[in-house]
Amino acid sequence: MMPLQKLPVNLFKRGLKEGKKQPGLWLTLESPTATEILSGSGYDWLLLDMEHTTVDPSQIADHIRAAKGGTAELAVRIPYNEPIMVKRLLDAGIRTMMFPFVQSADEARAAVAATRYPPHGIRGVSGNMRASGFSRIQDYGETYHTEQCIIVQLESPRALAAIEDIGAVDGVDALFIGPNDLAANMGLFGQPGAPEVQAAIADAIERIKKTGKAVGILNYNMTQARALFKAGCDFIAVNSDTSILARRSEAILAELKAD
Repeated sequence: MMPLQKLPVNLFKRGLKEGKKQPGLWLTLESPTATEILSGSGYDWLLLDMEHTTVDPSQIADHIRAAKGGTAELAVRIPYNEPIMVKRLLDAGIRTMMFPFVQSADEARAAVAATRYPPHGIRGVSGNMRASGFSRIQDYGETYHTEQCIIVQLESPRALAAIEDIGAVDGVDALFIGPNDLAANMGLFGQPGAPEVQAAIADAIERIKKTGKAVGILNYNMTQARALFKAGCDFIAVNSDTSILARRSEAILAELKAD
């Protein structure tokens, strides 16, 4: 007789609902070994970036297996807000997904619809896949959405202007501010710390909180990250695998050569 399985709980999503402050790391090395190492480091979430790397869907299952048993929920940032990639990643077993450059409530609704089966969305149905434990999770079709976590990324003044509308979209769990792209789209490329950008971020955090949705952001400065948690952010990417490897290796050499 086929062994039955239960849908695994998404502890990251649960933490957002409970108001837990959750630090995470950005993954850009495209290495399942790096994912395996970092998944056991105590962070609440890891985000595998498909927008600015060459990671493709065939590699996703290896990263999921690498993260299994660690403390971190494995999220994926898809390359673009379109349903074909979403469908493939969901079937592979990803349930926490970030949609980049969402500018309106309509785009947020499209993102959610791509993750839901009819009649609630447009996700195609595959009966025997990793996400359903190869059909061993027999109630997958009725329960899958309970553990999905949908994050939309705000990266422009237009997106910030639409916070209230985007935050009202059913199925969106969190709004994530992208400070670097926001700065660029404000005419301040490479200056996320500019006063105008910081003022826009502070205003966005306050307004997102009022929608009842969780707030996320990226900041690799520990003093600033702590301040952002205190300001109301619920989850923050506090570093990346690439940055840790580059900056820490440089710091070790500098320490060795110090007089």
